[in-house]
Amino acid sequence: MTVRTRIAPSPTGDPHVGTAYIALFNYCFARQHGGQFLLRIEDTDQARSTAESEQAILDSLRWLGLDWDEGPDNGGDFGPYRQSERAELYARYVDELLEKGHAFKCYRTSEELDALRTARQEAGVHTAIKPSDLILPAEEVALRESQGQPYVVRMMVPEEAGPCPVTDMLRGEVTLDWSQVDAQILLKSDGMPTYHLANVVDDHLMGITHVIRGEEWINSAPKHILLYQYLGWDTPTFCHLPLLRNPDKSKLSKRKNPTSILYYKRMGYLPEALLNYLGRMGWSMPDESEKFSLQVMQENFDIQRVSLGGPIFDLEKLNWLNGLWIREDFDAKALADRLQGWALNRENLEAVLPHVQQRMNTLSDFMPLVGFMLAGNLPLTQANFEALKLDQETQLKVLQFSLWQLETLGVWDKEAIFPILKTLADGMGIKMKDFVAPIFVAVSGTTASFSVTDAMGLLGSDMTRARLRHSIDVLGGVGKKVAKRFDKEYRTLLSTH
Repeated sequence: MTVRTRIAPSPTGDPHVGTAYIALFNYCFARQHGGQFLLRIEDTDQARSTAESEQAILDSLRWLGLDWDEGPDNGGDFGPYRQSERAELYARYVDELLEKGHAFKCYRTSEELDALRTARQEAGVHTAIKPSDLILPAEEVALRESQGQPYVVRMMVPEEAGPCPVTDMLRGEVTLDWSQVDAQILLKSDGMPTYHLANVVDDHLMGITHVIRGEEWINSAPKHILLYQYLGWDTPTFCHLPLLRNPDKSKLSKRKNPTSILYYKRMGYLPEALLNYLGRMGWSMPDESEKFSLQVMQENFDIQRVSLGGPIFDLEKLNWLNGLWIREDFDAKALADRLQGWALNRENLEAVLPHVQQRMNTLSDFMPLVGFMLAGNLPLTQANFEALKLDQETQLKVLQFSLWQLETLGVWDKEAIFPILKTLADGMGIKMKDFVAPIFVAVSGTTASFSVTDAMGLLGSDMTRARLRHSIDVLGGVGKKVAKRFDKEYRTLLSTH
């Protein structure tokens, strides 16, 4: 048997370090067994998927040194490698499941589903929603079908409680209960598959032998095993890796930590060091060495050395490791080359010059004007914000509300950022000039910089959000009670504007 693994990210935002972490372990497992590593793009969410996000995923993984044997850009014998281009395949297997009675068309409206959930909650029922809860009488189905009403296709699952064993490479046999397995949607009303159907079909057709993914998918494994059985296919070997955690043990998220690979690239982390650090997430070398290359990790890789304790993504530890790589693996010439490629290159210069050229009298004016573009978190204190017109609490609201809104932004550029800030300023009754002043300071360290929305666009989403979070902390932070009050005001503002 030839080992075949895959990574299947969704192109719906910045490439996530969690994707790189899972990709690294899939890559090393395949390489260690002389197998193949595939990249598949999960773009069935047509509303949120973008070509720009897909390209960022490809570029980021390659920047880290993780290449793939088959994928959307280099092809292969099992393509296409974008799920949006495989719709006919999914439809074929949905028809098979319907014909065999393993799935059903569900015409329930969103209002009916809400009412059903409310009734179950009020009755104290906490088991999953089953087919018997959803299937309408035959005459009602026929009526809604004749009216052309939309429907989804859901899978049949056992109605009764009972054990469902799942074999995992790291955990052995994990026993889940069918009472918690719902009648999962397989095909959405727009004709696109859900994750559950698409991944089972694709993993089978692409010959994936080992599904190595995050532990958040353990509870979905019974549905996937059932689909393999329904379709008469062999089930691949499952391995669920522990999730990356914030220092407070919560799941790694952009609300508490920068999560975009682009952020770490923009911050000046070395790809070798970041990959080294991700390799240490729940895994260790046989000799317990902390600094190692991708090649060395691959040669020594044993997935049984993965620890099930949630690995902590600690920026201080990453900084220490990155420093080791800088000091131990580069002479002055090599480091100069890295610096030039990182930020001091012509592409970056040409991107920023149009924003500062009119402010320059001498070439030496350039660095003071753009120095903040090359920095990480700025050395700010409350004194940097004291000259602004808004009081401190209002500044905190501006920064926090802006951060919350920017976290929802799908496309990151000046044209998308400005309307968000303008809507918030209008909703809060603050002049735009005064509203953006604390954002100016947070992003550039001064209100005398070039356009803050231009700067935010150039800095990127995660770097901008990191600086906003840092400035919120500088201004005293937002505790739980204040956050609750801010959240209520924020939601009210959004609902009225």
